[in-house]
Amino acid sequence: MRIALAQLDPTVGDLDGNLKKLVTARNEAARLGADLVVFPELFVTGYPPEDLVLKPAFQKAARAKLEALAATLGPGPGLLVGTIWPEDGKLYNAVVLIDDGAIKAVRTKVDLPNYGVFDEKRVFAPGPLPGPILFRGVKIGAPICEDIWKDEVTECLEECGAEILLVPNGSPFDWKKPDVRLGVAVARVTETGLPLAYVNQVGGQDELVFDGASFVLNADRTLAAQLPAWREAIVVTEWTKTDGRWVCAPGVIAPNEEDDAAAYSACVLGLRDYVTKNGFPGVVLGLSGGIDSALVAAMAVDALGPDKVHAIMLPSRHTSDDSLTDAAACATSLGIRYDKISIEPGVAGLAWGLKDLFAASMALPIHDAPENGAPIGAQPPDTTEENIQSRVRGTLLMAVSNKFGAMVVTTGNKSEMSVGYATLYGDMNGGFNPIKDLYKMEVYRLSRWRNDHAPAGGLGPRGPVIPERILTKAPTAELRPYQTDQDSLPPYEVLDDILACLVEGEMPLADIVAKGHAPETVLKVDRLLRLAEYKRRQAAPGVKISSKSFGRERRYPITNKFREEIAAGTVAWPKKAAARVAAPRADGGEVG
Repeated sequence: MRIALAQLDPTVGDLDGNLKKLVTARNEAARLGADLVVFPELFVTGYPPEDLVLKPAFQKAARAKLEALAATLGPGPGLLVGTIWPEDGKLYNAVVLIDDGAIKAVRTKVDLPNYGVFDEKRVFAPGPLPGPILFRGVKIGAPICEDIWKDEVTECLEECGAEILLVPNGSPFDWKKPDVRLGVAVARVTETGLPLAYVNQVGGQDELVFDGASFVLNADRTLAAQLPAWREAIVVTEWTKTDGRWVCAPGVIAPNEEDDAAAYSACVLGLRDYVTKNGFPGVVLGLSGGIDSALVAAMAVDALGPDKVHAIMLPSRHTSDDSLTDAAACATSLGIRYDKISIEPGVAGLAWGLKDLFAASMALPIHDAPENGAPIGAQPPDTTEENIQSRVRGTLLMAVSNKFGAMVVTTGNKSEMSVGYATLYGDMNGGFNPIKDLYKMEVYRLSRWRNDHAPAGGLGPRGPVIPERILTKAPTAELRPYQTDQDSLPPYEVLDDILACLVEGEMPLADIVAKGHAPETVLKVDRLLRLAEYKRRQAAPGVKISSKSFGRERRYPITNKFREEIAAGTVAWPKKAAARVAAPRADGGEVG
């Protein structure tokens, strides 16, 4: 028997487009001599369809279109395809077998995930424990994705006589997921003694990105086939029954990227699919001469090609000559359009409009006219003037987007979004953020990786694309003279470790201090993380690559009065630090 694994990239809601892909894949598999083609989970609707599947018209259309297509298919490979299945007033996540011009069998998902990014219990009914599907004399078990993460479903299939496990999946990527998936599959093969083919979706869907990387394990746990990650593929596997057991012959073993290479590819694919599936002609971004915007520019070029990326430098009086030089050099190395628009007229205009109110509130004289673009009636300046600069930049980028249609990509990293080091309606403006789930030190790592490697399938130039000085200079927002990020934040090596403990690890504060971090620093970072929740709710979506990204995976309330304390005696407190932490602020908040 020849089984084709169709590792494809569907689009949520595009029923006609996904079914067209299905027919094209069947034709290709037929050309390669396949008997059966296996598609990913919910391929007909795209995955995850979320509450779209609660729409009665969508349910009806998905089933009707699939049944109509099945009736038109002539002789050739059978199809094992994931779809929604409305039946008797319930809606199921299902897989159907199509053969001989009809739907021959339906099996429904038993274990509906309801954690992290998954909410399947909200929209689907759990199916009963399934028996195998008989396909041309072979008993096939078809557990769906989460059904193999525990042993109940596969054990039932083995006891009911299944000979091969074919598993359709919509398994989102994170850094640790490939090894975890393989470990789960090995456990099921070991318990059942059955070979297993794991067929995973590839592509981006809003925040999620699917890496593909489908594989086949024989009953002896040897790897018989490994499909490439990050791209569509149709691979035919050869199966032979010997001594009553099916064995997959050794086939293609594609090398798959790991660590920084995998994370970079995930960000690129997530951005590419978000832009193309939503019909944008390209992207525009502010290129500041800093590391974050440089990495986003490189990812955008690798995702879309240089002709679809427009970079704009938006200098102020505080922008250094180094930043101007570095931004221009980065744009040149990437081969993208580069323009420069000063924000000073916009800043001066807003200052002029605010001068009466600001001067009156601060008992300061009102200037008659702006001098050299200086803030009017707002001396001494504070973060208000800094935020105005950022908001002028955001407004200019949105104007370019509105005029020419390109989507603004925003460039804030996870460290900044964690502690609120970002301006609403300013540098947070944008439709998508490919580095939203990368901590600052990870941004540096991926930038160095990109300078040393050309990503598979990338559309950008080979060789270094991010100037060395961007990688080595102190990070700064350049909103006031001599500013660096570390004026108000701990060093990023310290900040990122504390944040990983708080966000991904949900560790008690005392345990974080026990790792060697200063108690006052831990309390400050914890406070900033809590206070910035309202900003994160308004942030653009971005690629998820960690085990816990902001958004659907970490749903903290904005209004939240819980304050974790570090119990006396659990850590050694320097006297000055203890006094600073204990001192109340005038507004009732904690110090920091």
